[in-house]
Formats: sequence, structure tokens, C-alpha cells
Amino acid sequence: MSFKFERLIIWQKSMDFGEEIHSLSDTFPQKEIYNLTSQIKRAGDSIALNIAEGSILQSNAEFKKFLGYSIRSLAEVVTCLYKAERRNYCDREKFNKLYNDSFNLMNQIIAFRNQLKN
Repeated sequence: MSFKFERLIIWQKSMDFGEEIHSLSDTFPQKEIYNLTSQIKRAGDSIALNIAEGSILQSNAEFKKFLGYSIRSLAEVVTCLYKAERRNYCDREKFNKLYNDSFNLMNQIIAFRNQLKN
């Protein structure tokens, strides 16, 4: 691996999580393609993208800012999951699994951010 972010567990987990979100959204109805499907895919991808982008910055303060963007994207995914469940695009079991994955990933990103020195 040649990039620093590739060694980060939070980046690896966010990559896997983004793929799970992508797969789920592929099952949404066609009428959601430009709405909920697009929104949840972009938010799911943004988690890892912001970790990667922030990791190449010179200062930890800037990296922390991008980790904050990742956390916000994760919160957006959770809200989209609630929308998907309410619209019956996602069953309760799948929702619970992805919700728990979201919660765990968010806590890991926050813990990592808190370890960075200014």
C-alpha cells in the first residue's frame, strides 16, 4: 500500500460500509434513482473519500476537519436509512445491521480524531 490512508482501519471499514450502502440502494425502486438512491450513495461514498482527502493534508487540524465531514456524511447515511425503512425499501433486520455498523464506524472515526494532536 502506498498511501497513508490505505493503512487506516477507519478508511478500510468506511470503504466496506460504502459498498454495503451501494448494494442496498440498488434495491430501491426506480422512482428513487435521482432522490434517495443518489443521496445515500453519495453520502456513503463521502465517508471514505473525506478520510482519504484529509489524510494527505499537512496539519492534523485540517485532517480533523475532514474527519468531521466523514462523520456528517455518516449521519446523512443514517437518516437515509431511516427514510428507506419508512418507505419499506429496507427491512428491519437490514436496517438494524447497517445502523449498528454506522454507530460503530462513527465511534471509531471520533476516537481516531480525538487521538490526533493539534
